[in-house]
Order: sequence, then C-alpha cells, then structure tokens
Amino acid sequence: MNINFTARQTQVTPDIEKYCEKRLKAIEKKLGYKVEADIILSVEKYRNIAEIHVKTRRATLNTIEETGNMHSSLDAAFDHLVRRINKEKAKFRERKRQKARVPHVYETFDEEETEKRVIRSRNYTLKPMTVEEAILQLESGKREVVIFRMFDSEKWAVIYRRPDGHYGLIEPD
Repeated sequence: MNINFTARQTQVTPDIEKYCEKRLKAIEKKLGYKVEADIILSVEKYRNIAEIHVKTRRATLNTIEETGNMHSSLDAAFDHLVRRINKEKAKFRERKRQKARVPHVYETFDEEETEKRVIRSRNYTLKPMTVEEAILQLESGKREVVIFRMFDSEKWAVIYRRPDGHYGLIEPD
C-alpha cells in the first residue's frame, strides 16, 4: 500500500495518518490487491475538505467530501469509497454471471435435418420487360435471380449472375 498525504492550510497529524492507513487496509482487504492512495486535506475558512484518489488495477476511484470537521470529512470520504467499490464489484459479478448464463448452442445434424426443403418465393415480375431492364433489377442488389416475362414473346425467362461475373439467361423452349 502506498499512501501520499498532501495538506493545504493544515497539517497531517499522526492520528489522521493512522486512521487513513486503517481504512485503506480495509479497502485493500475488500479488493484483494494492493492500492495506491493520494489523500489531500485542505481547510478553507470553516470548511474541512478531504479528497481521496485511490488507484487500483481496474480503475481510479476519486471522492471529495466537505464538512466542518476533518475526521468526519475523512469518514464520509472513505464511506463513499467503500460504497463505490461495492457497486463496482457487484457490476463486475453481474457481468460475469450474464456471460455464464448464455448457453452454448451446438448444432447437431440429424438425418431428418439434412433432408432438402422447398421454400416458396414470390420473386418474379408479371409485367413484360427487356433483358436490360432485368439486368438493372439484378444489379440493384435486392435479388440474386430475376424471373420475368420477355417483352417480345411473353414467355418466362430467368437471369442470374454467374460466378465469373457475367450474366446467365435461361429461356424455356
């Protein structure tokens, strides 16, 4: 544990040092690892201000408390730190639990599932169009295959994108 005291317009007494060390040991025990603390004590007129900065592995916790007495300011500041540490630990535990609650989904392939199914689609145009118009619809990116009626013969046709980047046209006889 490393503690740095700074006093502004006041002096750090040995009983304040002992009190701060005692409270910081309790915080270390609660966290489970060493901490560094900067304690700044200042007096402005009738106000006694205790400012505590605790650096931990995960975060830096800061608190400022102001009362009429330096011991009560320190007490309020350490109480606030303990509440914040409890809150952060609870958040960490909850995040850990949420990750553990998600079950792993493993896909199992049965013989019944490998059976091919037919999924119907209404992806065709009733109005007659030219091949160029069908290519424009294909390039719009909404479809992989365009089924349409030929403008000249009113017969159905299919246009699709080939793996080589060209277009394929299927016209039934």
